[in-house]
Amino acid sequence: MASSHSSSPVPQSNSSDAFFKKEMDATKRFRPVQSLPDVCPKEPTGDPSNLCDSPSLVVDQQRWTIYHSKVNLPAALNDPRLAKRESDFFTKTWGVDFVDTEVTPSFYLPQITKEHFASYQQEIALREKVHERCKNICTPKDTFDGTLLHTRDKSRTDLEQVPKIFMKPDFALEDSLTFNTVLPWSHFSTAGGKGNRDAASSKLLQEKLSHYLDIVEVNIAHQISLRSEAFFHAMTSQHELQDYLRKTSQAVKLLREKISKIDKVMCEGSLRVLRLALTRNNCIKAYNKLKLMATVHQTQPTVQLLLSTSEFVGALDLIATTQEVLQQELQGIHSFRHLGSQLCELEKLIDKMMIAEFSTYARNDLNRPLEDDCQILEEERLISLVFGLLKQRKLNFYEIYGDEMINTAKNIIKQCVVNTVSQIEEIDTEVVVKLADQMRMMNFPQWFDLLKIIFSKFTIFLKRIKATLNTIRSVVFLVLDKNQKTRDLEDTLQKNSAKESLVDPEVAYLTHEGMFISDAFGDGELPPGAADAASQRNTSPNSEPCSSDSVSEPECTTDSSSSKEQTSSSVTPGGVEMMIGEDMKLTDLELVRLANSIQELLYNASDICHDRSVKFLMARAKDGFLEKLNSTEFVTLSRLMEGFILDTEQICGRKSMSLRGALQSQANRFVNRFHEERKTKISLLLDNERWKQAEVPAEFQDLVDSVSDGRISLPEKKPAATEERKPAEFLIVEGQKYATVGTVLLLIRIILEYCQCVDNIPSITTDMLTRLSDLLKYFNSRSCQLVLGAGALQVVGLKTITTKNLALSSRCLQLIVHYIPIIRAHFEARLQPKQFSMLRHFDHITKDYHDHIAEISAKLVAIMDSLFDKVLSKYEVKAPVPSACFRNICKQMAKMHEAIYDLLPEEQTQMLFLRINASYKLHLKRQLAHLNVVNDGGPLNGLVTSDVAFYTGNLQALKGLNNLDLNMAEIWEQKR
Repeated sequence: MASSHSSSPVPQSNSSDAFFKKEMDATKRFRPVQSLPDVCPKEPTGDPSNLCDSPSLVVDQQRWTIYHSKVNLPAALNDPRLAKRESDFFTKTWGVDFVDTEVTPSFYLPQITKEHFASYQQEIALREKVHERCKNICTPKDTFDGTLLHTRDKSRTDLEQVPKIFMKPDFALEDSLTFNTVLPWSHFSTAGGKGNRDAASSKLLQEKLSHYLDIVEVNIAHQISLRSEAFFHAMTSQHELQDYLRKTSQAVKLLREKISKIDKVMCEGSLRVLRLALTRNNCIKAYNKLKLMATVHQTQPTVQLLLSTSEFVGALDLIATTQEVLQQELQGIHSFRHLGSQLCELEKLIDKMMIAEFSTYARNDLNRPLEDDCQILEEERLISLVFGLLKQRKLNFYEIYGDEMINTAKNIIKQCVVNTVSQIEEIDTEVVVKLADQMRMMNFPQWFDLLKIIFSKFTIFLKRIKATLNTIRSVVFLVLDKNQKTRDLEDTLQKNSAKESLVDPEVAYLTHEGMFISDAFGDGELPPGAADAASQRNTSPNSEPCSSDSVSEPECTTDSSSSKEQTSSSVTPGGVEMMIGEDMKLTDLELVRLANSIQELLYNASDICHDRSVKFLMARAKDGFLEKLNSTEFVTLSRLMEGFILDTEQICGRKSMSLRGALQSQANRFVNRFHEERKTKISLLLDNERWKQAEVPAEFQDLVDSVSDGRISLPEKKPAATEERKPAEFLIVEGQKYATVGTVLLLIRIILEYCQCVDNIPSITTDMLTRLSDLLKYFNSRSCQLVLGAGALQVVGLKTITTKNLALSSRCLQLIVHYIPIIRAHFEARLQPKQFSMLRHFDHITKDYHDHIAEISAKLVAIMDSLFDKVLSKYEVKAPVPSACFRNICKQMAKMHEAIYDLLPEEQTQMLFLRINASYKLHLKRQLAHLNVVNDGGPLNGLVTSDVAFYTGNLQALKGLNNLDLNMAEIWEQKR
């Protein structure tokens, strides 16, 4: 076939005989391209201008043209007389009248002969022979595929003539749109005198549809012909399969009959014997369980007997062993269903008894007469208590001892002052009632002798504390040493078990079946590890002879459960022997921390003595007594204090600078230190504030009541009444309850001291206003650092800043804000008109406090917001209802409500929960949009509605929130 004229010309060779050019007439070189007749002309639409200019079967149907022979094209192509109509494309398309004509060669292409391929044939001849041999050996696989592909392409080409609408799966003539597309009504319209033309168009449409039908029928017939052989093969295989199944069924029936006979003859008797043996073993197990239950039943009376003799460790060991037996060997016993909880309550009672006992011991130990005797009081009792507290992981028991040290140190000074004052005749105790005032009436020699007595008492006090704390630390180190030995023993056992794992398989099998290794081997044949295990098992002190050798493994563990905890004896430095059990599961890190804390407690004892001494000095120095000392007296006092400081450093091993610093700072202190003392006091209180609700003593309530009456002054202390009033839980201010911390109570008192100082000294009003503003700003910023900034975690040692801490801090700030206008009015009444500009400090302070309160509220909302973001991001709409996600949310909401309801007023609680609810709705709406859950009344919508109803019911069931408008409809996307 010649290439088209648009192809690029082939380069001509210079050789005269290289190419052969065929000359021809230029007029015969090109033939005009004729278009095929339009079999399906453009459909008439009623507009003559839109008709085609090409010949039309509709317009020219009255006169015969050459196109009349091509109208019924499918009939012509399906003529059975034409043998090659399906293989010859031109005959099939253009009919039998098509005649092949010779194509004129192109003058652009050279004349190619066989000589041009001679060199190539020589080169490829050997490869062709090899290829022919391979082709004979391996039949081509793609012959059929090629034919099938060709046929498939041909069928696809034919099917492409059929419009796509007939191939749609939802094709249905009942649909008006489909019907109008296949059979347009415009072809059947007879209006306007165009009846002949419409009839012709309808006929043409019918022929088109017939043509499409023929194409589909030909393709269906072709597909059936391709799969006919597989169909007949499947039918033949079906008959053979039925024969095989019939034979198999008969064979299975015969086999079942034989197996039934074998079962009756050979198996039923043996199985009955095994069943009886199993029943016997079960009876033995039940008997052993009953014995164990009888033993466990006696646990509570035994524990009570041990507690009556203060045997706390033994009682705890018995409870632990019984709990282990209940959880492992008696689990599920109905009669013991309450015993575990009873033992837990008994264990909690023992904890309280031990703490109370240790508190009593610490009180008796520290309050003994301070003689030159540093022996430990009841060392055995102390060691037993420490072991019990360590066993129960009560690692903060040393704090009880520390609190008692503080109280004892106070009592030591008080008792020394009382004894000294009673020996001085110049002091009339009936006239001067207060002990501090009596002490201030002493001259320097008398006061110096009193200080010397106090220092000597404190020295003996510290030596006694050191001896007791060393005993406690020795017990901790014994447990630590026991832990180390236990780890070494476990490592040794692991190494031995690794060696024992190399025992022969027969030995392992006999051991697994419950037989003793000594039954299978002679004494000389036992491996070393197996011999040790066998001897240990046979010589167990708690093993009892079993009634049968078929007792299973659980009953053996039952007999030995009481000896499961191995104990080792240890001797304390005092010579007391104690048994340390393996169940004291304390890590080395915990024990080391506890030992360090006990050592730190000794340092704290030194600090306490120094602090009490400093307070004693400051009490005497209130009237400027120390500043009035001459050089000799001051040097004598310094030497005495230096000697005491060295003694405490030698006893405790650490320097305490408080006493020396007090002595040095006293010489340089000035009269005008009012502000710094109170600011330091507030700072110390804040640094030690744990932000827990404090009880309000009656004197503070009286103080607040006096301010409510319109006068700001410190009330005079009333004489002690016969009945001491109990402290209140809340501070009542103008009918409102305020939950406060101890620091705020003291801050209110300090504020009133500033106000009273202004009344006493009017000339310092402006200075006091500035200093009071600085104090209020300091309290605000420092409390913000400690609570919002979480500084209390490091300063005080709080584990976390809870919502209760935040709410309590907010309420304390609100209390201060309540008094700021009263304080402003108090200072305004005492300022000159030109000094009124200084009152702007109170406006700035009020704004700062309100901002701080708003930040705390935002923090509370942010806590729940982060919870909602974390929990609702994992929310999935599925059963059961309510979901775990919503249960968790309701639980956390209830916790927050429980934490803040008693602290904040009801209206503030409602506003806070409205903001929290808005955050909850936002996160839930976002998650529902992510899950594509809409408010359509479907199953998913029902599950979400149930969860939301559960949330709403739980939230409104909280106290004070029953009338809260939650508006939960906002969680759904609004339809647009």
